[in-house]
Amino acid sequence: MIAGDPGQNLGLTLGLIPLVLLMWLCTYPSRALPMLAPGIEHLPRWAVAYLRLAGPAALAALAAVNCLLTSDSPPRLLIGIEPIAVGLCVVVVARTRQLFPAVASAVVLVAVARAFGAA
Repeated sequence: MIAGDPGQNLGLTLGLIPLVLLMWLCTYPSRALPMLAPGIEHLPRWAVAYLRLAGPAALAALAAVNCLLTSDSPPRLLIGIEPIAVGLCVVVVARTRQLFPAVASAVVLVAVARAFGAA
């Protein structure tokens, strides 16, 4: 089947649109603040760091829930390579303070594990 086939059920509903809009409403202002408030660099360093990291932290929390919990009812903790990959990502970010190498290392870990049949 082609991915754009309208007959294919991807499990998506229009009920998620309000959630997407709410996520945008919560994360966009902190990212747009330097454009909208030119004097933001005069705020205390901790306030600037908070405003810069609020959006990515909210999105990371949503991603972590999707990686660490099953979609069963009630949700259960996922046992597999994914929680290990999330932990690796957190450790690499803590050591390097860079997100790209952390995500890349987690993706490589999961890809290698799945290639060897671990997941």
